[in-house]
Order: sequence, then C-alpha cells, then structure tokens
Amino acid sequence: MNKTYCPKSADIDRQWYVVNAEGQRLGRLAAQVAATLRGKHKAHYTPHLDTGDFVIVVNADKVVLTGRKEDQKVYYRHSTRPGSLKQETARHLRSRRPIKLVENAVKGMLPKNRLGRQLYRKLKVYAGPEHPHQSQQPGVLELDQRLVGATE
Repeated sequence: MNKTYCPKSADIDRQWYVVNAEGQRLGRLAAQVAATLRGKHKAHYTPHLDTGDFVIVVNADKVVLTGRKEDQKVYYRHSTRPGSLKQETARHLRSRRPIKLVENAVKGMLPKNRLGRQLYRKLKVYAGPEHPHQSQQPGVLELDQRLVGATE
C-alpha cells in the first residue's frame, strides 16, 4: 500500500517572483497571483499547507478594470461602530490608495482562515516600478496570457 506524501516545512523551496501589473486585468491577474501564493503550480501542492511562493506586484496603479467597473465597483469597510459604514468606488480607491485594489482582489481569492492570512503576508504590492526586495533575487512570473489578456 502506498503512503501519501506530505511535504515537511524544510522540504518546501520558496521562490520570489515579480509581476508587472501594468495593462493587466485586475481579476485575472489576482487569480494567478493567488494560485502562486498557494503553491498550486508546484508538484507537491498540499491544500492545507503553505507550499507557495512570495509574489511582488509592481505598477499596481496601472492595473486595468474593464467596462464601467471604475465607477460601479464599490468597496465597503466598517469599524463595527454604529453608523461607521464607509463606501467608495474603485476610481476613488485607486486615487487614494492604488495598492488596495490589487490587495483586496488577491485577498478575496485566498482561503478565509489562518492559512489564508499566512499566505496573504507573502504578497508585496507596490504602486510604482521599484521595490525593496532585490536582495531576494526575484524571478519574473510568467502569467498565462490566455487568462490575463493584456488590453488591446
């Protein structure tokens, strides 16, 4: 009888990847970044373990929302105090904090538990092209162009 292989934390090889978000569609970019954070691209993927890699997203302020989502997509936040519900459109959120568009999209595609919070900490998002992670020697993450679909 064969035994199921479960990778140990010492066996997991973590890489660093850079993704250029300029001209990429937000949801399709976020789906592939979330899959990389979870480790679904690796042969020893295990759903209940963190087998994924670190992902750095640059140029997050140049990500594309198709259609009329800039004005129709609404982000909500609440401090749990009565009357403190805040809402803002994607256009306003992009002007105020452009990295939150990408962070919210990726976070929504991760598990809603301790593992998801652990995976989310491996995501680094920057509005411009520079990032402070050069010492980790990140490689370029090749996104599936069929799924991401750069804008024409």
